[in-house]
Amino acid sequence: MHAPKFAEKFAALGTVVAALGCAACFPALGALGASLGLGFLATHEGLLINKLLPVFAALALGFNLLYWWRHRVHWRGLLALLGPSAVLLTLYPLWRYGWSTYLFYAALALMLSVSILDVIKPPRPPTCPQ
Repeated sequence: MHAPKFAEKFAALGTVVAALGCAACFPALGALGASLGLGFLATHEGLLINKLLPVFAALALGFNLLYWWRHRVHWRGLLALLGPSAVLLTLYPLWRYGWSTYLFYAALALMLSVSILDVIKPPRPPTCPQ
């Protein structure tokens, strides 16, 4: 059974929306969320950061592994796996370091960039020479 093509994009977008809800943790994303009218997400900060953000990042990681396995394009697979892995690393073992916020922002930007690249130029399935 194959996952739908939009599953990884949904997980990446869910990761960003979950991060928008914590203005104290990620001030740049909090300001962006407030300017987009998503300030109401701040009331659900605990749920978004502690529950939904890791779930969406893990989903993105899983779907990216599945897509890498299916297409076998190694450089794209590496880029696609770096983003969700960095988000999960930032949330758990690296949270206490000051530079982890910058790693988190870079990971979100990478996840969105890879998702946009997959929409613009999707990978082709491997072809076997006959």
